[in-house]
Amino acid sequence: MAGLSRRAFLATSAALAGTWGLSREAVARTLARPLSLGEAGSTLQQTIAIGPVQSRNYRTLLSAPGEPHIARTDILGVEGSSTRQQVRRSLVYIGHLSDIHLMDAQSPARLEPMIAQNHDTWGGAFRPQDTLTTHVAASMVQSIADVRFSPVTGAPLSAAFVTGDTADMLSHLETRWYVDLLDGVPITPNSGAVGIYEGVQVWGEAYWAYHPEDPTGDWFGEYGFPAVPGMLQAAVTQQVDSAGLPVPWYGVYGNHDTTFLGTLGVPPALKALAVGDRKAFEWLALGLDYVQGWSADTSAFGRLAHELITNLGLHSGFKSVTSDPARKLLEQQDFMKAHFQTTPNPGPVGHGFTQENLDTGRTYWSADIGPFVRAFGLDTCNQVAGPDGAVPQEQFDWLEAGLAQAQADGRLAMVFSHHNSATLENGAALATNPGQRLIHADEFIAMLLKYPACIAWVNGHTHINTILAHRAPDASSGFWEITTASCIDFPQQQQTIEVVDNRDGTLSLFTTVLDHAAPAEWSGDLSTMGLASLSRQLSANDWVEFPAMRLGSSMDRNCELLVQAPFDTNRITDAMIEAAQAADRTRIMAYEQGWP
Repeated sequence: MAGLSRRAFLATSAALAGTWGLSREAVARTLARPLSLGEAGSTLQQTIAIGPVQSRNYRTLLSAPGEPHIARTDILGVEGSSTRQQVRRSLVYIGHLSDIHLMDAQSPARLEPMIAQNHDTWGGAFRPQDTLTTHVAASMVQSIADVRFSPVTGAPLSAAFVTGDTADMLSHLETRWYVDLLDGVPITPNSGAVGIYEGVQVWGEAYWAYHPEDPTGDWFGEYGFPAVPGMLQAAVTQQVDSAGLPVPWYGVYGNHDTTFLGTLGVPPALKALAVGDRKAFEWLALGLDYVQGWSADTSAFGRLAHELITNLGLHSGFKSVTSDPARKLLEQQDFMKAHFQTTPNPGPVGHGFTQENLDTGRTYWSADIGPFVRAFGLDTCNQVAGPDGAVPQEQFDWLEAGLAQAQADGRLAMVFSHHNSATLENGAALATNPGQRLIHADEFIAMLLKYPACIAWVNGHTHINTILAHRAPDASSGFWEITTASCIDFPQQQQTIEVVDNRDGTLSLFTTVLDHAAPAEWSGDLSTMGLASLSRQLSANDWVEFPAMRLGSSMDRNCELLVQAPFDTNRITDAMIEAAQAADRTRIMAYEQGWP
């Protein structure tokens, strides 16, 4: 290591070996080797495209050429140095996951029948890949683990961030699956009766659902969806093994982790239904008592409630299923508490949330990631109504003070939230503090622009890959807003972000989009990876949305995002960078050997 003296190198190797219970000699040999570019698959090497029609309207997927990084100078305003590739050095390399939407598709609390009431409005109430979300999540964790060394600089991964909507239906069980899969704990994604799927995908009465055993006569069969015998049985009986993330990971609230269906509070009847033994296959059967807590709402949910009121007494359309107390719905702090029920590695316990968060009920946090970056995890979710978000004044003030401190400390700042600038406009008064002012997108962006140390706002929610440039009014600085897609809708992609010092007064943020590790072309395999591959194919045939749109443009995927450095990076020595990378490389070494 060129930056560390021999004495410092030996001391660093010995200390890291002791921390992780590894051989001192093995650690020293690993750290003595120069960084080499990660060779694992990403969309730099290969992409996945929607293929030709196979049956009626149904299409399969196929492999396509990779996409190189595209340089974007929207903020900088000028081309970067032509020599930056030869001299650049990595400051931090992180993974970004969002909108995983793990789903207990058998839960009686699900609102699948609403798709029959209006497919265009309620298409998200049922997806043909609903039983396969844990398989996709495990495949995506594998993909993050596979790119644990940067394809740009060879730097080791330092951390991963999950920007909300991990559980789909505010479920304890779904949240448990999320934490376990990221930790590398195997799960069996079933609820209710052991080894049996109980739900709308085997009920003939649910003509609006996809029946993989025989889709003849259902909406999806008419579109051309194939018969996949054994899919449901494989989905709910096979153990899903996860590689686990190789680095510490951090979570924030999404609207689906806060309110029911990411939109509304939970009436008592819904809590009872979730753990009960009746599940609806007709939308009118959801009943007045199910939605009475929403009847004053003027949204589409409220209109549905009023329509149900006019049909009072229509309680047919339910089937008996096996009840399960593990399906209980989350209370507000339960999401935070789940992050403390975790394995020691990769850590940290709480995954961003601390004991202070539990004691005070505060749902946002900050954490230093290595010696150069400070991360701020926000809660932009509204606890009252509506899928979109806002930033309460108290949290806004806390973040501004934190950014000012990061600026003073000479640390780069990255802000993580679920909502993005297109969806930070919710005006519903907070239940916990109805008088508190809510900050929306324009004011929030203006505040971030006051602090050049803030180089990125990373988020999700819209299920579309998007990258926006936000430039300060005087054009002296700015930050990049990076929105990733989701694991539930096509293209089922996530990403990595690497911050690189170009040694010319600029930084580059490299965004690299990841397909999950399952094969592009489904071969009929019903293993975990096979089901993940099938899920992606099913999601590509969403005829209500336009699946290819969610890819974003080429300027929203693999990019080099240039920005002015907020301070003189010469204060960051090569020795400091190498010491930080040595810690990350040794942690990955411990991961590869099964953790201590």
